[in-house]
Amino acid sequence: MPALTHTPSFRACRRAALVLLLPISALMALPAVAASLGEVDALLKVRSPEALPRAEAAVAAAKSDARAWILLTRAQLQSGRADDAVDSAEEAVELAPNNAQAQLWLGNSLGMRIGQVNMLRKMGMAPDLRDAFEAAVRLDPNLLEARTALIQFYLQAPSAIGGGVDKATAQIAEISRRNAVRGHLAQASLDRFNKDAAAMNRSIDAAVAAAPSLPAADVDSRTAVMLNLVGMERYAQAHGFVRTWAQAQPDLATPHYQLGRLAAISAQFGDEGAASLKRYLEGGMTRAENDARETHAWWRLGQIEAQRGDAAAARTAFQTALRLDPTNAEAKKSLQAL
Repeated sequence: MPALTHTPSFRACRRAALVLLLPISALMALPAVAASLGEVDALLKVRSPEALPRAEAAVAAAKSDARAWILLTRAQLQSGRADDAVDSAEEAVELAPNNAQAQLWLGNSLGMRIGQVNMLRKMGMAPDLRDAFEAAVRLDPNLLEARTALIQFYLQAPSAIGGGVDKATAQIAEISRRNAVRGHLAQASLDRFNKDAAAMNRSIDAAVAAAPSLPAADVDSRTAVMLNLVGMERYAQAHGFVRTWAQAQPDLATPHYQLGRLAAISAQFGDEGAASLKRYLEGGMTRAENDARETHAWWRLGQIEAQRGDAAAARTAFQTALRLDPTNAEAKKSLQAL
């Protein structure tokens, strides 16, 4: 009687195939990768271009570790490779279906990918996106990023695939219980959906008022307040908010970039904005995970220099942005417009 043989599952075969498709450089880096997954995470947090090859090498070295696949998903998203990120996130979920981060990053990957496909495919992908974020929240009720994503889904999706204002409202209540600032911002998104400008302004005002109570480490919530103020063209208030933030956390990079971004968008506060961006680009400050890449900081600096009438400095900044990332379409367009 012939010996029984083990037949690997389709998913296991597919996972092995994905590993074999990784760049040879990643496979050659296997010994170095044992440099822990924490190092890859640190590279991702500063948006280093080394994050992707190191994440690829981490997966090649530990193809059965969901954490490695999550890191690869994040790196692929930072590089704009949404299709690859979906594949990697699916592998993470296959390996660890009860890992909230795996589900979150699957949802994030589908969210980027869904913006790149036609309407028919959007409708086909939407339930998977919803399921991923709902699973993330079920596994970790404090995962506010997933709850916020669900609000957007519930407000945009038809009821046939699970949309509904009532569901969005329930998520807003859950967020508010955990983080007052994020709760007010979530309410502002519902106010915007309802086309109630007065209510939206009140919600943003409430978020600004609650911001001093945030822990120092909650960079994302403060950034979200800034983005809302700038998006509503409340430039003077945004300027006051970000200056207070920068003074309270002088070694944090994020408020310096946000001040430069504000200056570039508003065409105000130019001297201060340029100085802040230069400090951001000098390095040496604490970076947060979602901080802007240097190519974008150079682009914003170029915008400010152009507004100040220094075409030579603007050209240098735009060219630097493009040298760092030749695909930076905004910098390319700005350079051509000089």
